[in-house]
Amino acid sequence: MTRWHILSLLFLARTALGFQFQTLASVGDDLVVVFGLDYAGIGLLIGLFMAPGVVLALPAGLWGRYVSDRNMVGFGLIGMAVGGGLSSLAAGGWGLGTGRVVAGIGCLFAMIYFTKMVADWFEGREIATAMSILVMSWPFGIAMGQIGHAWLSQAYCWQVPFQVASAYCLIAGVGIYLFYRPPHDLPHANGGKRVAMTAQEWRLVICAAAAWGVFNAAYVTYLAFAPKVLEGHGQSAIAAAGIISIGSWIMIFSGAACGQIVDRFGGRNIVLAVCMGGAIAALLLLNLPGAGFGASLLFGLIGMAPAGVIMAMAGQAMRPQVRAFGMGIFFTVYYAIMLFTPPVAGAILDATGNAQGPMWLAMVLFATVVPLGIAFQFFKGAPMMGQERKV
Repeated sequence: MTRWHILSLLFLARTALGFQFQTLASVGDDLVVVFGLDYAGIGLLIGLFMAPGVVLALPAGLWGRYVSDRNMVGFGLIGMAVGGGLSSLAAGGWGLGTGRVVAGIGCLFAMIYFTKMVADWFEGREIATAMSILVMSWPFGIAMGQIGHAWLSQAYCWQVPFQVASAYCLIAGVGIYLFYRPPHDLPHANGGKRVAMTAQEWRLVICAAAAWGVFNAAYVTYLAFAPKVLEGHGQSAIAAAGIISIGSWIMIFSGAACGQIVDRFGGRNIVLAVCMGGAIAALLLLNLPGAGFGASLLFGLIGMAPAGVIMAMAGQAMRPQVRAFGMGIFFTVYYAIMLFTPPVAGAILDATGNAQGPMWLAMVLFATVVPLGIAFQFFKGAPMMGQERKV
């Protein structure tokens, strides 16, 4: 299989992550009615999906020295299937939370090693384009969920979206086990040998992780609460979900194009500044009556286009020999940011009663991406320190 065939396989399998993640947000209104939750509670349940990453991302990166990438991803996808099944059987908030944590553990393992697989296959060869295509699987799965989960919940019951997403995760896991193969020329750090990262690699990984974390935290805040803004302007829940999903569909294509632009012409930080400005403008536009479609179009076409460009920073931050451990560091920072943002956004909505409140939080997060990108470029250009930090 060529690296592009591998990328296609990984894209289809990684779609399961966004599809399963979106379940809770799509049935949130039903859960408020059925279990008497408030929106801070819904935000907490959304964030619980990310909670395991805070404590397990680093061990997961270390375990990659002993377990193959394929097995780690397969284990993660099956874990997501189990977690979704548990959520569908829940009789209250605790049951939902348990299922979200189990699914989040699975997502953690899968996400780390999906990223590592692509970095291994595309290092030095169109990595921004490849990462752009890979990370678009997340919004692709979310867009599927925004439409599909809302319809399944209304047509049947709130449990069905969790069950359908779990079935997709299971199929994806089997597909990875059957068809994925690693590149032949990959240098490994196997068998318990000491993992070492340079001081420069630590700085680069932390900058890249923080940029990826705030970018995704803003996106998740948008997904969870932007439909409420449109409902406040008179849209039905289904119509609002459909309008907001337009941005996720468009970014699948704009993201790949953005990766190509940066691979060919460079100028990553200029691209980040333009796109984050577009994201903020889209969120401001969203609050104008009748402007939902245009805001979603701008958000997907410009605002979310640099997702793969940001993720490519992770692959560029470290050598292949320390990449599994480095991805553990990367996702520890990412998950910490993602854990706390949804409850804060939900609390803002509860306190203000205005769905535009969480959008202001998202704007601040989007704006933070630009200085983090500048810091990454600064540290990337700094001379290597020579000494290594041993872990």
